[in-house]
Amino acid sequence: MSEFTEAMAQVAGAVSVVTVQDGRDDVGTTVTTFASVSLDPPLVMVSLASGGYLNELLLRHDRWAVSVLSAEQKAIASRFATPGRPGARLLLAGTAHHRGELSGALVVEKGVTALEAETTQVVPAGDHTLYLARVLVVDYVDAAAVPLVRLRGRYRPVG
Repeated sequence: MSEFTEAMAQVAGAVSVVTVQDGRDDVGTTVTTFASVSLDPPLVMVSLASGGYLNELLLRHDRWAVSVLSAEQKAIASRFATPGRPGARLLLAGTAHHRGELSGALVVEKGVTALEAETTQVVPAGDHTLYLARVLVVDYVDAAAVPLVRLRGRYRPVG
């Protein structure tokens, strides 16, 4: 592990699943770089590996969803992080979820929060691409749920 990678592993990141609907298919991936950028207007940012399939799809589809996972959803995070994974609908089989009203993307239920967003700006950033997006709707907020974070290469509950 490089010194930079080791340094960044010391920074906790909320674990989220970003999803997009592509025709009849649903695609998603686990991310730890999702953040609020602005309150007025409400803007968020997600960072994706530039070579990934989801990155390719978000360049074609402006609307997507993000579900911030709770500590009880570690298995979902692992499923969406596995290379060569099947479509998002299969990954969510048996898991509470619904389709976002404005994006059509799958939203994982029983997490910390979920929202739908629309990309307003795409910024190349080294081997990643940053997506700045306007929040279309906050799907839900569960202030009692314990967030799942990734720290030092492992998924961990906060606290």
